[in-house]
Amino acid sequence: QARPEFNNPADGYLAHVGIRFARKIPLDKPTLFPIDDVLPGRRNNPPDKDRGIRPLSVYAPIHYQELPELFMDFICSLTGKSPSTTGAGSEGALTKGPFNMLVPTSDLNNALVSYILTGYNAFSSAAGHIGPEYRFDHDLSILIPEIWCRLDPDEKTPENLLKEGVLEKLDDFEYEGEKIHASRLGYRINEAFAFKYLGRVFEEPMSIFPKEVLRPEEQSMEDFVDGVKNICEAQQRVALQYFEEGSVESAIPPLKALLHIMAHGHYEGKSVGDPDIRKMFTREYLLSSKWYRERLKIKQRKDIELWKRKIDYLEEFMAQEINQPVTAQLSLEKRLRHAREALKRAESPQYLKSLEGTIGADPLFTG
Repeated sequence: QARPEFNNPADGYLAHVGIRFARKIPLDKPTLFPIDDVLPGRRNNPPDKDRGIRPLSVYAPIHYQELPELFMDFICSLTGKSPSTTGAGSEGALTKGPFNMLVPTSDLNNALVSYILTGYNAFSSAAGHIGPEYRFDHDLSILIPEIWCRLDPDEKTPENLLKEGVLEKLDDFEYEGEKIHASRLGYRINEAFAFKYLGRVFEEPMSIFPKEVLRPEEQSMEDFVDGVKNICEAQQRVALQYFEEGSVESAIPPLKALLHIMAHGHYEGKSVGDPDIRKMFTREYLLSSKWYRERLKIKQRKDIELWKRKIDYLEEFMAQEINQPVTAQLSLEKRLRHAREALKRAESPQYLKSLEGTIGADPLFTG
């Protein structure tokens, strides 16, 4: 299907002008279309038994994962076989030691706190293959923004999509006597989503996303099961490394719980679906927790130390006779007053209060 605005440019122009009228934007002002969503993409592949590459094509066109399942994926950074690479498996910036000298849990701690605080909605798109039979390359991941920008902000919230019944949850199931943890895939779009929302882009949405694409297991249950097992085994293998190196102890409580579940299947006897575990990923829990309060106190101490260093440097510089001629030129007296005021502000209880809602500072690096 050709893009409609290419076939009939007048439609695109009228839509743009209509937005100007709706927003009351004059012609001499730009019409802005802010990006308010980030949808990660996935590289998926079918099985290649000759090369020993297992399937990783279990994801539908669009998935929604709540934070526990999302961060299992992020911790593992699992990718499928790309045509431009020779391997597949756990990749990504967090696994490239020479390029990141921080302990991985520090990056993950900061990211998870940020996601919890901001209420990030984790929708993701697929590229490569959906199931063993349907190949999309990057066309599909490029298409998703076209779909997403046609949804109103209220429409594309997980709460609304679940209420409308256009997302379906994947549950664990038994296959040949073995439990398959399909729930780690979260939720995926269904036919109702295709008809209601994909119809804004396509004349026949089900011809683009037939039921075998919306539910990849209908192409091959054997490949689907092996793909889910591939994900879970990779997550376990990666999580165990955090225990071997000891960095699991520097993980914030929600992250530590996930690492235990990925590595051992439970945390203090609780699975990832336990309400006590799910609660750890809520904003209310985070803001009331002692460990988050400690992150804020560490941030306050760091800021106090920073302003003290700035004051000491300015006073030492200004005290040297050779620097007297540039003191006025550089407005050093003004800068020193500003630094002292900032220090006083950082030392106050109000400053600690103002840090609420930020990620604070990781306790691993307090020096």
